[in-house]
Amino acid sequence: MFAVIKTGGKQYRVAANDQFEIERLPGEAGDSVSFTEVLMVGSTIGAPFVAGATVVGEIVEQTRGPKVISFKKRRRQNSKRSRGHRQDLTLIRIAEILTDGKEPSAKAPAAKKADKPVADAALDAAPKKAAKTKPAAETASDEAAPAKKPRAAKKKAEGEEA
Repeated sequence: MFAVIKTGGKQYRVAANDQFEIERLPGEAGDSVSFTEVLMVGSTIGAPFVAGATVVGEIVEQTRGPKVISFKKRRRQNSKRSRGHRQDLTLIRIAEILTDGKEPSAKAPAAKKADKPVADAALDAAPKKAAKTKPAAETASDEAAPAKKPRAAKKKAEGEEA
């Protein structure tokens, strides 16, 4: 069975175990993604979407497309402009096509994200916290520096001396 889904402003004809690239989706490799904007399933056409239909997929990898160069030149005007672009893409593998509001089957890749140990999370947070604090040498030099007088007080002091 096949389905037609809409994502990233484009439509894709997909079947189970298909792999294809789409516009970037948030998530990491191994995360599960569900597409609810299903335009067609088999011979059933939606108006605009098929009610209760969902396509479930898995993110295989986050990649980038080929570089596209845009070069513009105006002859005899000493004017040219070059601009490049690389599109962020997500490689998706379709796991299953569901109809009639069925729930996706639980698989190991979806559970992989929740299995992160608490100790690893603490290690990830520790370097961020350390980067925000000043080293001891910098704080000592800041405290030892004399307090600066405001400009008005400085001019007044100079006026009294003269």
